[in-house]
Amino acid sequence: MGPSNAYGSDFGRTFGLEEVPAIVTRVLRKSEIAVTEVGSENPTPRHTDPFASEDAYLIGVQLRAFPHHEYWEDGRRAAVHDLQAGETTVYDLKRNPIALIDKPYHAIFFYIPRAAFDAIAEDANAPRINELNYVSGAGVADRTTLCLAQSMIPALANPERATRLFVDHVTLAVAIHVAQTYGNLRPVGSIPRGGLAPWQIKRAKEILSANLDGSVSLKEVALDCGLSVSHFSRAFRVSVGIAPHRWLIQRRVEVAKNLLPNPHLSLPEVALASGFADQSHFTRVFTCEVGTSPGKWRRSLRRPDTG
Repeated sequence: MGPSNAYGSDFGRTFGLEEVPAIVTRVLRKSEIAVTEVGSENPTPRHTDPFASEDAYLIGVQLRAFPHHEYWEDGRRAAVHDLQAGETTVYDLKRNPIALIDKPYHAIFFYIPRAAFDAIAEDANAPRINELNYVSGAGVADRTTLCLAQSMIPALANPERATRLFVDHVTLAVAIHVAQTYGNLRPVGSIPRGGLAPWQIKRAKEILSANLDGSVSLKEVALDCGLSVSHFSRAFRVSVGIAPHRWLIQRRVEVAKNLLPNPHLSLPEVALASGFADQSHFTRVFTCEVGTSPGKWRRSLRRPDTG
């Protein structure tokens, strides 16, 4: 089997697009999960090109309505459905999915191969899933996939600002949700609900703090703690109360607060030292977390006590 054409630039070309935003992650062992955004305001009517046949799925999240969705699997035309903005569609790449693109569209697609689902099932102590349950060409209201897809939009627009930790977290969350919701993934017995051991919490925070720019992957942190990715992600949230990427954001802001009182450091220097891509990224995140911009926060420290 050749390389997949179900994500990235190859995927875009099946829609007649030359450049598309895409991110690929290897959050699970021996398996790539990818996210690709496609859209056009005035597409030339055409059928999508055939995909390479492989044991994998595309999970599409419609960001705008696409009425009268004409779709074929294995050469057979499916019932026509009106796709609503926010709906999720499932496409089996073993079944030669082809769609007619004849009106404006905008969607985000998650590419999830069988190997990813197998790894998730193994980590959850569950039987491997068979096929995903879906109606060909139809969309379903799925708030979870919609929110996860929307959270990827800024990362796709500015991949240099997207931390590996955040992308790993979102793609893993999508894959687990799809396995449970459409693949009926069910653990055998109970899933351990405990958190991390004290040494694991300490080690995870050390690694994250040493890589404030987010260059470390979720898999690397999990392996250093002796855990699978999904187990680590779940246990970290149990112990710390938030996901690893959220903890990293809060840690960046904490570091920035410690640096801002230094008058010899410019805002761009504080931004880089705190792990942000640039000053605008720093300002946006700091303002969201603190409620005021870094500049205003710094100036407030210099005001004399009037009490």
